[in-house]
Amino acid sequence: IRIIPEWDSCKSAGIYTVRSTGGRGKPHGAPNDCSRSCDLPSLLHPGTQVFGAKFGTVSASAKRTGTMPERRPFVRLPTDVYPVNYGLCLKPDLVDFTFEGKLEGKVEVTQGTNQIVMNCADIDIITASFVPEGGDEINATGFNYQNEDEKVTLSFPSVLQNGSGTLKIDFVGELNDKMKGFYRSKYATPSGEIRYAAVTQFEATDARRAFPCWDEPAIKATFDITLIVPKDRVALSNMNVIDRKPYPEDDSLVEVKFATTPIMSTYLVAFVIGEYDFVESQSSDGVMVRVYTPVGKAEQGKFALEVAAKTLPFYKEYFNVPYPLPKIDLIAIADFAAGAMENWGLVTYRETALLIDPKNSCSSSRQWVALVVGHELAHQWFGNLVTMEWWTHLWLNEGFASWIEYLCVDHCFPEYDIWTQFVSADYTRALDLDALDNSHPIEVNVGHPSEVDEIFDAISYSKGASVIRMLHNYIGDEDFRKGMHSYLLKFQHKNASTEDLWECLEQASGKPIAAVMNSWTKQMGFPIIVQGNDRVLKISQQKFCASGPHDGEDCPSWMVPISICTSEDPSCTKLKVLLDKPEATVVVPSTGPDQWIKLNPGTVGFYRIQYSSGMLECLLPGIRDLTLLPVDRLGLQNDLFSLSRAGMISTVEVLKVMEAFVNEPNYTVWSDLSCNLGVLSSLLSHTDYYEELQEFIRDLFTPIGIKLGWDSKQGEGHLDALLRGLVLGKLGKAGHKPTLEEARRRFKEHVEGKQILSADLRSPVYLTVLKHGDSTTLETMFKLHKQADMQEEKNRIERVLGAISSPDLIQRVLTFSLSDEVRPQDTVSVIGGVAGSSKQGRKAAWKFVKDNWEELHNRYQGGFLISRLIKVGSFFETHHAPAAERTVQQCCENILLNAAWLKRDVEDIHQYLLQRKAPPV
Repeated sequence: IRIIPEWDSCKSAGIYTVRSTGGRGKPHGAPNDCSRSCDLPSLLHPGTQVFGAKFGTVSASAKRTGTMPERRPFVRLPTDVYPVNYGLCLKPDLVDFTFEGKLEGKVEVTQGTNQIVMNCADIDIITASFVPEGGDEINATGFNYQNEDEKVTLSFPSVLQNGSGTLKIDFVGELNDKMKGFYRSKYATPSGEIRYAAVTQFEATDARRAFPCWDEPAIKATFDITLIVPKDRVALSNMNVIDRKPYPEDDSLVEVKFATTPIMSTYLVAFVIGEYDFVESQSSDGVMVRVYTPVGKAEQGKFALEVAAKTLPFYKEYFNVPYPLPKIDLIAIADFAAGAMENWGLVTYRETALLIDPKNSCSSSRQWVALVVGHELAHQWFGNLVTMEWWTHLWLNEGFASWIEYLCVDHCFPEYDIWTQFVSADYTRALDLDALDNSHPIEVNVGHPSEVDEIFDAISYSKGASVIRMLHNYIGDEDFRKGMHSYLLKFQHKNASTEDLWECLEQASGKPIAAVMNSWTKQMGFPIIVQGNDRVLKISQQKFCASGPHDGEDCPSWMVPISICTSEDPSCTKLKVLLDKPEATVVVPSTGPDQWIKLNPGTVGFYRIQYSSGMLECLLPGIRDLTLLPVDRLGLQNDLFSLSRAGMISTVEVLKVMEAFVNEPNYTVWSDLSCNLGVLSSLLSHTDYYEELQEFIRDLFTPIGIKLGWDSKQGEGHLDALLRGLVLGKLGKAGHKPTLEEARRRFKEHVEGKQILSADLRSPVYLTVLKHGDSTTLETMFKLHKQADMQEEKNRIERVLGAISSPDLIQRVLTFSLSDEVRPQDTVSVIGGVAGSSKQGRKAAWKFVKDNWEELHNRYQGGFLISRLIKVGSFFETHHAPAAERTVQQCCENILLNAAWLKRDVEDIHQYLLQRKAPPV
């Protein structure tokens, strides 16, 4: 599953749109000054009322345990009866939003029993019976629903004996509007008529809302699916159609039968019934690939088709295992909670994660589509062919796919420099979250299904991907691929645990993989590595906490793969060591006295670095003269920023380092700088010198802004387009007058149809004119939103509406978020944009969430989206939201950390900003 990234103003605050899983850093198509996580809440003066709770009242939630909140006991399904094959026939009604279903399942009874326990939720069973092989049918005498555990017990009058049999169940259910299970998705036809498709989203535990089943990943079976649907609709499932014939009882319907699936988990089953166009091609290894789009938009499926057709052979070669199904469909669904879902052979996507309009899609949207396609197709092997044994191992599924999506995009589009972007989008984001006391280990024991949604987060995805990247670097590509191949062969069509993968990689590489990796997956957090001064390097590790280094006797330690490079060749690793104790001494051979030494070249190791002052002095010129690689310039600045927030160095020192980036050409480095400056802006938003920081930002970004200009030049590529959008958005938001004037001029021409804005300039221009706009500007944006035919453009507008500054207009934006104009899954983008744009926005958004809690909770209950609306303090003692418990704790902790940071450094920052402006004496 890929969670869509949501935008608020880059870590700056509020009632958060939390990217509850591995969302890309910058939400593609969102204002470019958001380059990674937006998980920090509002920065207020200590003692200020925060969302109804004083700072001091929430600190009890900050514990150093990393354990899940206490849960009620949970028991997995009994194993005395298990499925072998599901014969499943479903007949959805797209008018009344109900469906009828028939299940004829081949099952195996392993131990005599007079009851069968299955998962079942929001389904009414009409009749049920069991037919033992060669025996008489036994009708069930009762159905006992355990609604809280989402189970049903079928009781039989006699004992079902060991052996094979057929379980028959007739049932009915509702096509719900909750974007989970078997649900309805609203769309408009080209003529504007509102219609509905019937679609599925089963991960983690919602197949049970479509049919009674054994809804656990380890209980695999084959599926024979038949759909009875209106004859003018497209019907799709995991496999290819083998028969399509008129339905005898109603000549407006057809019966569509699909080929038998391989043995698979219930959460990967899918079906879609609706109106779609498609484009198709064959991959070089003969797999039929189709991309299904809304009617009339087939052209918008071509980019994803090209990526998918390149990606399948890439993975086949990388894993040395062929794609196991005859076809793969990728389909855009109008109402969709996640970004995409890897159902085997039928991958479902949000429209914005699949559709690209050659004229109206921006560069970052193309990149996002390429990454999401790479992520979901990787799951066809890693997740679908070999599946986690239980949700405890979810991180491995998602962390692996979140790493290899970058490998895939780097193969397809080397010009994206995607691995540098990984560091800003995933790696630093995971470090920020994992430094909190309320983080959790990558691998979390999951019991009850209600706990699953909570770990679809940046630790499972982004930290998971980061430690796999570190592991790949430690092992080397050749041995890594060898280990992956043996893992997939050994466990194909079966289930596996994290330990099974470590064993295969250990055999392939001869390295202590399990011992190394357990130190990263079984305990939360990561070390800070302290680098000494001399050629004889003293290095030591201790746990890094956002509140400063861990002090105490029970300090955890890690097995840390450390690479070292020197100024002689910054791109080449000179030495590798495994730091498996608190400290070590390393001699770096043949290094001259005037050369610098740098730990963690490529910023691959998952740790922060504290440089000695001498070594830092040597490294800083490498930022100005660009001899340090972009990824290392980014890593160095990001480490220093994080150390300043933790109180280990002064924030002023970081501001001085930031000024050294004035010649920086790299998009991702600017993106990371921009994000950290966004955090500082938020920190100072309640002080009297917020404006001085905006001046600092204007001074830093103006030279690169002048150099880039507004219009693309011949020979520019993907990264130039991203950088231009980022810089102009940052300057516009910071009130740079020439940028504001030009944005207004271009916006006027765009609205009048004289000169349409290029897709890459729309976000920064929209953001700038709204930030400094009035009610007329807002009305114009609403009008553009209504006219937009493409979901990408609607989302682009939704994410920036919150930039408007007047209180009454902020209210209009919030009201708009719950209107029919905004798709349910995008409401959080609008509210998050308001919360992230200003201190007035934060207050208004929080009040709005409280006032509309019932509707919001009802809309997203039990799904990923609820943990995106972060909520804090006493409100949640009475308004329970289990999927967001940890998020609430993290938010409280961040408020305390930011208050301490502000108190500690605010006067120094103020003096530095004033002294910058003072005329030379």
